Amino acid sequence: MSDLLIANRRQAGLTALYLGIFAMLWFSVPAAEQPLRALLVVGSIVALLTAVAGGVLSARLRGAGSPRDRAADRPYLLIVVAEFVAAGLGAAVVAAAGWSEYVPVLVCLVVGLHFFPLAPLLRDPLLKPLGVAICLVAAAALVTGLASGVSAGLVVGTGAGVLLLGYAVQALVRAYRPA
Repeated sequence: MSDLLIANRRQAGLTALYLGIFAMLWFSVPAAEQPLRALLVVGSIVALLTAVAGGVLSARLRGAGSPRDRAADRPYLLIVVAEFVAAGLGAAVVAAAGWSEYVPVLVCLVVGLHFFPLAPLLRDPLLKPLGVAICLVAAAALVTGLASGVSAGLVVGTGAGVLLLGYAVQALVRAYRPA
């Protein structure tokens, strides 16, 4: 197996690990009645199993193949720190304005936006459509929350969870696809 293929498989494992964990967290956001609650729990379990599979894959390939791209570490860290700062400050402002139920919407939007600078850095162009889809979930949640009795948190928790889990599963499938 070539070094590039090993590095790509390891990156796919890390993607499944991280996005599986975050999908699990998003599935835990909404307060829902049965049967949706049961589906969110199942989604959380599948996301956790996906994260574990991604972690095992990336750990197995850790020493093999090309070395880690240390030049990408600093920009990656800056993007993630900027994401957390924007989400945290934005959440504080939204909560201070008395709109706490829309904090998950803002966080979802920030999560979607952070995929745009990550796509070229991680050499994964599919992160851009994921970012668009996550931003659309945030917009749909805002409109739904304002125009109906459906909780915005239910829309973002379910929508972001499904999208992140789907992307994590596709990363694992990509990793195990024959060369």
